[in-house]
Amino acid sequence: MGKYMKVRVTVVGCSPAWPNPGGAQSGYLVEADGTTVLLDCGPGVLARLREENGDWPDVDAVVLTHWHLDHWGDLVPWVWGAMAGPGRDRAKVPLWLPPDGKERLKELGASLGWEDMWCCAFAPTEYEEGVPFRPADGLEVIAMRLPHYTLETYGLRVTDGRRSVAYSGDTGPSNRLVDLARDADLFICEATLERGELDGEPRGHLAADEAVAAFEASHARRLLLTHRPIELPLDGALEQAFDGMELEV
Repeated sequence: MGKYMKVRVTVVGCSPAWPNPGGAQSGYLVEADGTTVLLDCGPGVLARLREENGDWPDVDAVVLTHWHLDHWGDLVPWVWGAMAGPGRDRAKVPLWLPPDGKERLKELGASLGWEDMWCCAFAPTEYEEGVPFRPADGLEVIAMRLPHYTLETYGLRVTDGRRSVAYSGDTGPSNRLVDLARDADLFICEATLERGELDGEPRGHLAADEAVAAFEASHARRLLLTHRPIELPLDGALEQAFDGMELEV
């Protein structure tokens, strides 16, 4: 980059697996030097993006962390809008998927419409764990496998070469989460559970104190807790995501 520009992060949606009242589920825009990448695209995200962009979202790429519906569900209405709605004249959006994601899309398409329905709206590509990729000009992403029940799930680290944003996606406790967030300028970390609560075996989510412990061990500069049910308010000293929140990194 030439002149220094900050990275902007917009929380499009931050609800947990069940939506908070009036809330959208997981979706985070990362913008740098005119490039915009959407991390995850859960239910409610498409409508919020349309509110901001007018007729149809204007993003350069979408990157998915895993295949739980609250992180990808709005890809479905995106297809219909691209095929027969206001997105029909837009270019296909690069869609970056976890390993074997193209096969998963075929299976989902066969159940929801037809196998290659996604190609009406997207240009799918699979990323590899630990291999940096560029979903769009000016931003580089690296994916790291994290524990989330038995589902293959990845955290993402995004950088413009100057600033870095780490995004946990969904995860249980893991030292790999610390590695993902190491020295990041912003660590967006899920905090779904009440302290001491177990949500399955193996674990799939974090309590707030576990997210804070990972943040402190990582030496990241700023922590934003997300994916939090409204029923579990946080200590006021902790920064919590809300839909529409904008941050500069």
